[in-house]
Amino acid sequence: MADQAAANAPRSASFLRIAIALQTLTIFLQAVSAGLLLTLPYGATLHSVGARVMYGASMLYVLAAVLAWKPGGGSVRPVWQACGFLVLASVQVVSGIAHVPSVHLPLGVVMFGLSVLALARR
Repeated sequence: MADQAAANAPRSASFLRIAIALQTLTIFLQAVSAGLLLTLPYGATLHSVGARVMYGASMLYVLAAVLAWKPGGGSVRPVWQACGFLVLASVQVVSGIAHVPSVHLPLGVVMFGLSVLALARR
């Protein structure tokens, strides 16, 4: 049983790294679509769809962190980081829907930086 958990640990860590990379990519694409929002008639649609994808990527990050932690008995720290990121993503979505750019834009920059940092640490 312990051997199987140890064998799954590298796979879980890879899944976690892929989830963080996907999240980082979706946040970057949100910045691109925000620029398109200002210049193209369909930019708002792209940004709206991208927000849903980014939120889904944040939920995937939480799932990957739990799967990397639970079977191998590793540190719970990535789970807390992923949950914190999901909270930030929730605030980001709410501030975007409420059209509060003074929160939405800086939070997007912070989220991208934190996601790149999390990716670099993996």
